[in-house]
Amino acid sequence: MSTTSPEQLIDATGIDESAVSHGQTTKSVYVYEAPVRLWHWINAASITVLALTGYFIGSPLPTMPGEASAHYLMGYIRFAHFTAGYLLAVGLIGRTYWALVGNHHAREMFWVPVFQKAYWNEVLTMLKWYAFLIPRPGRYVGHNPLARFAMFSGFLMLTLFMIVTGFALYGEGAQMGSWQERLFGWVIPLMGQSQDVHTWHHLGMWALIIFITLHVYAAIREDIMGRQSIVSTMISGRRTFKD
Repeated sequence: MSTTSPEQLIDATGIDESAVSHGQTTKSVYVYEAPVRLWHWINAASITVLALTGYFIGSPLPTMPGEASAHYLMGYIRFAHFTAGYLLAVGLIGRTYWALVGNHHAREMFWVPVFQKAYWNEVLTMLKWYAFLIPRPGRYVGHNPLARFAMFSGFLMLTLFMIVTGFALYGEGAQMGSWQERLFGWVIPLMGQSQDVHTWHHLGMWALIIFITLHVYAAIREDIMGRQSIVSTMISGRRTFKD
């Protein structure tokens, strides 16, 4: 394998070298297509609603004064939770479709070249960068290798877990024979009982919150200290380079 300079990224990272080279002589490179950007922000809004309403479903508000029939607060909270859950699931289906028909950056989240040594070398480099052990990172057009691994394992797999357990719990309310119960009812006996699924679903929410916190921190940090744009790229679709 030929030696790759620090200014380039080897194919094992899944990054387009020609796009990086082109980016050295131009102000920006088009990376994220409109459907990917739209999904990202709708997904962010859905998860925000799910986290807030999920917290109150797990830790309900104190009893409201007056007749119970005069209050439907928890009903509205549950409705918002279920609506955001459907939006999250449908959005992921649409995002999967776009991974098949979109550009190669749209597919980065769905697989990781785990058997390529060069990829893990780049992951180690990014770990050193986030730990303030090296002065500057490599240049990346799409996700950097560490972010790519985090999106696959920390977001995609976790989101699938939340969707499956969420619909399993929803199937209880929809009752026997509903499509939710038929497709996801097997989850409850697999995990023990309904309360076990509730507990794991609740813990999954906190895991997703931790991931999002780290994701936002890393994105803003890269915008300030890194060599390419991050936040603005998910708005405009274009990656701009600082050097």
